[in-house]
Amino acid sequence: MRPIAVLGAGSWGTALAIHLGRIGHSVRLWSRAPALAETMRSKRFNLNYLPDIKLPPTVEPTSLLTSAIENVDFVVVAVPSHGVRSVIAEVVSLIDHSTMVVSATKGLERGTLLRMSEVIIQELGNRQPVAVLSGPSFAAEVARELPTAVCVASTNSEIVHEVQTEFKARYFRLYASDDVPGVEIGGAIKNVIAIAAGVNETLELGQNALAALITRGLAEITRLACAVGGRRETLSGLSGLGDLVLTCTGSLSRNRQLGVELGLGRPLEEILGDMKMVAEGIRTTDAALALGVRHGVELPIAAKMSDVLSNRKDPHVAVEELMLRPQRPEAEPD
Repeated sequence: MRPIAVLGAGSWGTALAIHLGRIGHSVRLWSRAPALAETMRSKRFNLNYLPDIKLPPTVEPTSLLTSAIENVDFVVVAVPSHGVRSVIAEVVSLIDHSTMVVSATKGLERGTLLRMSEVIIQELGNRQPVAVLSGPSFAAEVARELPTAVCVASTNSEIVHEVQTEFKARYFRLYASDDVPGVEIGGAIKNVIAIAAGVNETLELGQNALAALITRGLAEITRLACAVGGRRETLSGLSGLGDLVLTCTGSLSRNRQLGVELGLGRPLEEILGDMKMVAEGIRTTDAALALGVRHGVELPIAAKMSDVLSNRKDPHVAVEELMLRPQRPEAEPD
């Protein structure tokens, strides 16, 4: 098999590169920052994101995009959502038509409101198979070989089978899906709900509130996913409920941690200045609301998080307004 290119040397991209290298693949890990690539080459650690996990000898860090994607079987896209289009635009003329592309980025593109696979397909011109990798998967735990189950989704069954075959390990299990919209909306919007979960913790609102938040957050995610063509049952699986629970309760969740800091009253700009990693929920919140407006879908939790993120509302006020919304049936209409 030819090498695998992983584009993006943040925590998730690095973890995937480590995983793929560890199970026998030759991996090229691309970083936009030449200094980081050089440090990884010389020290064999990504000191910025996973400083205690050594890179296998099969992983070759590089800052040269052309070198990273030359003659590879897979291109795994793990850059932040706002950088996906520009990175794919740089490589579109260089990717072999037989190369399979896997989107490992969760989010929505601002302005277009496109999902990440839609951005990739738009730039590539639908020339090659694209799959989505999503589910409850903290990077540090994957890098430490802790048991993880995720979902790989595509309308192309061949690429789903190939990803399942080539990415599997004794600690990394992949389930197949053809519901790309459902899988991507689940992975994107859960980050918004996770910010609210962090606020819930700081305000000491209790476990009852957290359970209600996760449950009604899942209802919001499901409504939006179904509106864009996803299936309700997908959101009950790994890329929906599974990812939501992990991100709302796990101590490694950067979006939850952002919410914790917001609950303390810290300005967003100050919080972001202290964060090394990207909290995708910030960019996704307003994009999700705009997508909801486009499809006539109400997203009350996301709306209140937008108010808190923009400092239009105090977190206590936002919680009270959610609780005092008009009463309604729990079941969603079909």
